[in-house]
Formats: sequence, C-alpha cells, structure tokens
Amino acid sequence: MSRIGKLPIALPQGVELKVSDNNVVTVKGKLGELTQAVDPAISVKVVDGNVQLSRASESKDHKSKHGLYRSLLNNMVAGVSQGFTTVQELVGVGYKAEAKGQLLELSLGYSHHIYLQIPDEVKVETVTERGKNPLIKLSSVDKQLLGQVAAKIRSLRKPEPYKGKGVKFQGEELRRKAGKSAEKK
Repeated sequence: MSRIGKLPIALPQGVELKVSDNNVVTVKGKLGELTQAVDPAISVKVVDGNVQLSRASESKDHKSKHGLYRSLLNNMVAGVSQGFTTVQELVGVGYKAEAKGQLLELSLGYSHHIYLQIPDEVKVETVTERGKNPLIKLSSVDKQLLGQVAAKIRSLRKPEPYKGKGVKFQGEELRRKAGKSAEKK
C-alpha cells in the first residue's frame, strides 16, 4: 500500500483545485495555474479543503501511480501558492552569466559564449558581486520544468572533482579528489 498516496493534501487559502470529466486536474492560485492529466485508475476528490487520492485496485502499477500522482499534485499546490526557486553557482576564473530577458548568456571557459533560451514559465535572474562567484537564480511555479532547466544549465559544464570548477547548485557538496603526488624515493 502506498504510504505517500494515502496522505491528504491540504489546500492553502486562495488555492482552487478542479477535476474535469476526463481526469484532468487544474490547480489555480495567486502565482498561476497548472494542469496535470491523471491516470483513470486514480480518483481525485476534494473533501473539507483537503485533496484525497484513491486507487481502483491493489495492482503494482496502480500502487506506484497512487504515490506518483499524489506527489505531482502536492508539488502543483505548493507551486501555485509559494513557488519554487533554485540557485546555481558558477565556480571558475572568468565564468560569467548574464540574463537578457529570457535569454541567458553564459561564459564557461569555452572558446565561445553559450546562449540558452529559458522558457517563459521560468524567471531567470543573474547576480554578479565582486569577489564572489556569479549566481543564476531560477524561479517558477512548475517544479518539474524548473528542475529540467536547472539540469540543462548544469550539464553545460559539470563541476570537475579536482578544483570544483563548473556550474553547481548552491550548497551542493562535491566529492573532491586529490591530485597527482610526486613519487618519493
């Protein structure tokens, strides 16, 4: 039995959840609106300001989808009420980031600049302070899209294990390796 799927989702003040006939859930809040198609085996009901999910049978497929859709709907409710933010840090000499609207220009030690078009649903902001590493702040109501964009930016120059240079999430602990050592005789 899914322990995650059984937990009710509390709807905060100002958040509205609707389930259409073809099992499409729409969540509206102060920050925006999100929709998610739910498998027909999972039923979604709003009871006393809480969202409850139940499954049609005890099959392995239905059990796994029960927890999955509960997590997706919980992230949607949190997204439209509070939003999600992720911060990435550029570690390396000469690494720069500049946001021009939804276009992100990155200088990551290659012979050319990298231009990345950020989706309209994600807000991008860059912070450059003297003596500190440049930061890229991404915020959105859609947690899935935010993670996908952040992973794409990180994949352009992953942190290397010797000096830690690259694009990393703020607060991320990197596994460092020792460099070569001279042979002793």
